[in-house]
Amino acid sequence: MKRRAFIAGLGGTAMWPFPILAQQPVKRPTIGFLGATSPELASLWVAAFVKRLGELGWVDGRNVTIEFRWAEARAEQYNEIASEFADRKVDVIVTWASAPVLAAKRATATIPIVFAAQM
Repeated sequence: MKRRAFIAGLGGTAMWPFPILAQQPVKRPTIGFLGATSPELASLWVAAFVKRLGELGWVDGRNVTIEFRWAEARAEQYNEIASEFADRKVDVIVTWASAPVLAAKRATATIPIVFAAQM
């Protein structure tokens, strides 16, 4: 019995000088989605956006995080939401319409801003 305890002890001590490195959690990229209107009015646009991201391999909750914020067409909300995204240091801000784009531009000079324009 003593021999087994000794061998088990050697096995345990042989590993102690080596650091055990835990796998670090990977930070998913974050998209800040500044919705100019409401989720109901923008549902088709949002569905197309999420679908295309998926086609490109970006799936919300799996390898990217999309944070939706809705201004409900209230101009004062554009600046507030854009500032929140800048403070949170999202990786990109996505929006549409001139006022939210300008609010995002005022909020940050370092975060890329992607916007859609309807022709």
